[in-house]
Amino acid sequence: MGLKQIDYGTPEYMQMVKLRYNILRQPLGLGFSPEELEQEKDDILIAAFDDDEMLGCCMLVPIDNNTLRVRQMAVNNNLQGKGIGASIMSFAENLARDKGYRNLIMHARDTAIGFYEKFGYHVISDTFREVNLPHHVMEKRL
Repeated sequence: MGLKQIDYGTPEYMQMVKLRYNILRQPLGLGFSPEELEQEKDDILIAAFDDDEMLGCCMLVPIDNNTLRVRQMAVNNNLQGKGIGASIMSFAENLARDKGYRNLIMHARDTAIGFYEKFGYHVISDTFREVNLPHHVMEKRL
């Protein structure tokens, strides 16, 4: 498995959109608008590959000079629990540190809180609803 930063608008990016749709949006009856995808052009896009097959992905969105927001973390359903998500998180955190960021935040689905807590993230908000599911803001200082 290889991890790398990918570029917006490339065939790899389109593979990322498809994976995110299949894992995160389609089960909820949701899609992506062209406007939503356009907003991703300046984000840091990360993906895990086995040869040309994308196994998982996430995005890092700059909030300010110190903080990035982790978004759209997804791993193929049949590969969850095999360490791919952990590898993506480690890669994302190292990349964020290398770029001078000191803080990562995210809107974590309640079903994923335990996963992120294993990496030192802490819940810092009350429950709120996003994409029709309960979420919490989580944070980690790098």
